[in-house]
Amino acid sequence: MRQRVITAVIALIIFIPIVLIGGVTFDIMAIALGLVGISEIFIMRKKIIVSLEALLGGLAVLAIMLPNNWLPAGTNRLFIFYLVVMLMMVNMVFSKNRVNFDDIGVTTLAAIYIGLGFHYFIAARQVSMMMLFYILFTIWATDIGAYQIGRKLGKHKLAPQISPNKTWEGSIGGTLCAVIIGGIFVALVPEIQLYSLPTMILFTFVFSICGQLGDLVESSYKRHYGVKDSGKILPGHGGILDRFDSLLFVLPILHLFTLI
Repeated sequence: MRQRVITAVIALIIFIPIVLIGGVTFDIMAIALGLVGISEIFIMRKKIIVSLEALLGGLAVLAIMLPNNWLPAGTNRLFIFYLVVMLMMVNMVFSKNRVNFDDIGVTTLAAIYIGLGFHYFIAARQVSMMMLFYILFTIWATDIGAYQIGRKLGKHKLAPQISPNKTWEGSIGGTLCAVIIGGIFVALVPEIQLYSLPTMILFTFVFSICGQLGDLVESSYKRHYGVKDSGKILPGHGGILDRFDSLLFVLPILHLFTLI
């Protein structure tokens, strides 16, 4: 627990100032996080990260993740992504099927999942620092509320085959905490209230649930690969995907709801 707290404090000391600064500094941080995230997928699959396969996976993530203002006007990022995937398929031939079609499928899916999540992470900061803090507070309130309430009141398992410690009581409690914290934040920061307050509170409810689904999805593929954490970059917390699993699911939903 002590190591976990120390890591969290150090991470926030680094993370919060970069969020406040924004701009290119924030973009570079987000890109680095995305590239670490795709490397964690390779490590969980026991693949070598110093390889052509991993390099192409990183390029696929970058094709989706790079902020719009980093690309020349009119750039078709979907076509670039398609070309990278084609190169992955050509690599099957030159690797003599050491890299196979299933490998490419996993890498392509991971690139979309991680790339889109971090692309909208950057977009949220470009829209408004307060919009990013709103979704961060919503996710943090969900996680903390679910953990504390689940610990004290949890009796009914939410998904025992996937994440044995999560309970329905914790899940509901986490969402209630998110709605309260998110609702207060929106009420106090009118600049992010792009819809009526009741609508924003309803959105917060949806974001909290989507965040928990993102957490369960990550638990599911970690269990599939037989690992406890996605990585070891954050002692006591695991990897980047362990910390951003909820956000990777929620941020594209913010875009869907035209908040970013």
